[in-house]
Amino acid sequence: MTNYLYKGLILTASLALLPALGAAAAPMARSASLTQDPLVMRLSKDEFRIAFGVNAEHCASKGCNGVIRYRVDWKTEDGTTRSEMKRVSYAVLPSSNRALAVDRQYFDTAEGAHTTDVVRVNVDLITCVDGVDSHAPRTASAR
Repeated sequence: MTNYLYKGLILTASLALLPALGAAAAPMARSASLTQDPLVMRLSKDEFRIAFGVNAEHCASKGCNGVIRYRVDWKTEDGTTRSEMKRVSYAVLPSSNRALAVDRQYFDTAEGAHTTDVVRVNVDLITCVDGVDSHAPRTASAR
């Protein structure tokens, strides 16, 4: 019976320590926000740049990186409308508290066939993790 109690106490103590050990090993997640609404720039009939100003004041010492997931609603001149989920990564360098992420996108139903308008850009999620991985890509788009 004593052996059973001893093993039970060890198991209970181990389970109590697991969350603390896991939190120490995992990178610390923080929050980031946009400095303003996304800026949409037209480059041609169907080519756009969408710029995001990222405010991450807590990153000044180590820097941070993350992903902005957003939805773009657009329409063509013939009235066709679409909605697409996109994402772009960003990195805030050490000694800085802001960053700029710019995503390049083409929106059309046929390459260059229509003049396209971006109707709305909604940001769904901004992730932020302490530390800047210099080997990570600065921008990426889900297509």
